[in-house]
Amino acid sequence: MAPLRTLAALFLGASAVSGFAPAATPFAARNAVASRAETELNVFNDAMKDWAEEYPQFAEFGWGPSVQAEKWNGRHAMFGWVVICATAYAKGHGLIPNADVPLDLKEWGTLATISGKNTITNERAIILIANVHAFSVGLLATLCPLPFSDPLLLDPTDDKPAPEPYGVIPAFVPGVTEEAEMYNGRLAMLGLITLIGASAIEGKPMLDIVNEWVGGLYY
Repeated sequence: MAPLRTLAALFLGASAVSGFAPAATPFAARNAVASRAETELNVFNDAMKDWAEEYPQFAEFGWGPSVQAEKWNGRHAMFGWVVICATAYAKGHGLIPNADVPLDLKEWGTLATISGKNTITNERAIILIANVHAFSVGLLATLCPLPFSDPLLLDPTDDKPAPEPYGVIPAFVPGVTEEAEMYNGRLAMLGLITLIGASAIEGKPMLDIVNEWVGGLYY
């Protein structure tokens, strides 16, 4: 079906590639997965070590390839999906005024231009400002966390060691846990990559792709 065309292609492609993989016993397969995961974790640990040696002024705050960076990206990806779904709902129910009307170049100037004298629509402008606002809130929460929130940056004066990487496949701990947040963040990031790829392949707006994935639920 059209709504699932891109996802079906991805799954079929993955299954086709796996069909050429050599058969392995369950024990050997488990050992292979464990060995591959350990190797990839070692690569990540080496990257963190190299980064800390080359850029200690950034590494001491948790910038770079670190658990804090992955958590920060995952949270923004999850919030991005909330914004995308909310925008699709608003578009489907006429909550964005004059959604398809381009901004007035004389009123907004080059801030609203795409190329030449073409300007973005009201819908895109509202989405852009909402995303800039969300990004600013997330950045401020990172730099100046509230007392009840967990800081995403490391405190160089704190003796507590930095959190260890969760690995390729974190331990499955249900509930409101850091492991669950890591799973959700990674799935949200992969989902955004899939959405961008589907939009580029099919030549459709991302909101239309999301609406197709949910069977036309939004509009």
